[in-house]
Amino acid sequence: MNRIITISALFILVAFNCIETYSQEKEKESSLDIYAGLDLMNRFIWRGMDIGGRSPSIQPYMGIMIKNFELGVWGAYSVGGNNSNQEIDIYAAYHFGKGLFSLMLTDYYSASDIFDYNYFDYNKETTGHFYEASLKFNGNNKIPVSFLAAMNFYGADALKINNDPTSEDFNQSVGIQYSNYFEFGYTKDIKQFTLNAFLGFTLNNPIKADTESGYIGEIGFYGQSPGVIHTGISLSKDIPVTEKFSLPLTSSIITNPQTEKVFFLVGFSF
Repeated sequence: MNRIITISALFILVAFNCIETYSQEKEKESSLDIYAGLDLMNRFIWRGMDIGGRSPSIQPYMGIMIKNFELGVWGAYSVGGNNSNQEIDIYAAYHFGKGLFSLMLTDYYSASDIFDYNYFDYNKETTGHFYEASLKFNGNNKIPVSFLAAMNFYGADALKINNDPTSEDFNQSVGIQYSNYFEFGYTKDIKQFTLNAFLGFTLNNPIKADTESGYIGEIGFYGQSPGVIHTGISLSKDIPVTEKFSLPLTSSIITNPQTEKVFFLVGFSF
């Protein structure tokens, strides 16, 4: 419970810090930036995993930036397929080093037709939330490379004694996995396209099922062993619709070497 209070207090602190900063700088228009948008994607692939149940995904987002502070919400809603997954993520970030670096705290939450969690359940053994802290080097025009380091530290990342819903010890936690994810990126403009190449990997060595000790649990948040789990390239460009309006189009080819899966994505942003 103390951890939940601390995490919640951090979100509130960032929010109030944003409001206070805005109040002090309200006459400076450049200090405030409000944004909202919508992505329509044929699939929801995240860090080498198919989260959307092999179906198209509607992904709305909104947020506010006041100077170096950012607070936002991002969602994903599948519109069919084998698993109707719904996700809503809240994030707070601080950008520094003239925008080169970002420190972020993210509350990920997802529910589906199979595992329908209570959003306001923050118990470490039953919650559908998991919290991640991350640091990202964003790069810029002169340094077209990026690097992300992220680690889960609370919630649904926990190892379970038994993942069988019919078992008496279902969902009983035996400790957090502290699953980590790292990603290198490279961006380059090529004619009318922007190319983004990326390579993501995990260093976790998850505990596998052990029938002799009675432990039957997860084998890792990202993969069955340390290694590359998310790599590929994306191409994006603006499609002119009218003289004053264009539609951003993104197309990606992604592979997960561990699961031997390949995904081809395409989507529009509004």
